[in-house]
Amino acid sequence: MTNPMTDTTDDARTALACLDLTSLNDADDAAAISALCARALDVAGRLGAPAALCVWPRFAAQARAALPPAIRVAAVVNFPAGGSDAVAAEAETRATVAAGADEIDLVLPWRALRDGDAAAARAVVAAVRAACAGRTLKLIIESGELDRPALIDQACQIGLDAGVDFLKTSTGKVPAGATPAAARVMLQAIAAHPRGGAVGFKASGGIRGVADAAPYIALVREILGAQALTPRRLRFGASGLLGDIEAVLQGSGAGNTSAAGAY
Repeated sequence: MTNPMTDTTDDARTALACLDLTSLNDADDAAAISALCARALDVAGRLGAPAALCVWPRFAAQARAALPPAIRVAAVVNFPAGGSDAVAAEAETRATVAAGADEIDLVLPWRALRDGDAAAARAVVAAVRAACAGRTLKLIIESGELDRPALIDQACQIGLDAGVDFLKTSTGKVPAGATPAAARVMLQAIAAHPRGGAVGFKASGGIRGVADAAPYIALVREILGAQALTPRRLRFGASGLLGDIEAVLQGSGAGNTSAAGAY
């Protein structure tokens, strides 16, 4: 018989090690990013480091300067609208990489895809993949706005064929965020693809507590295997999740014990 308390603690440890601690508010400023970095460093010293901080491109250099290499810096591009201008997305990506971003979270031109223009979506992904060669690329497919499993799968195939490193559910800027149903389609696409063993999954949009993260941890374990429960293959994009992770781990007496944190 499993112990629910142990399961919750294990999920909290995994969620922390795989957390992209995020701040993408319109009003973000240098002070907000300093506070975010300080919070990441504080929790790293007490409980374990998050995988990354995810910020606007204009804060990538500030975050990279404030953090140790073990905490990566992710920045969003083509965000949040997911436009179809490949030249603009490529230029934004090159500038963001030059500022020090380790990872790029790219919004797929999901409206173009939904309207039948898959070529425009492919062009943006290909341009950004080339612009951030050697960096981790996560493709945000905005799964809540793609109204059919076949369309979600098509978005996944575009990313997988283009060489992205993660498929990500959502920007968090539309009403529908991550759902287990969409995650299952995405994970099955990863598992079935020839590159699948090197590709991860990121749940973002509505992940506010360890209980919200748990179904995605279970799905990754089921479809990709327990070996995928590391930051190389699983991420959570959230701003509010860290508080609940801290509450669970502090309540259980756990700290600095996550084996999932190594890159």
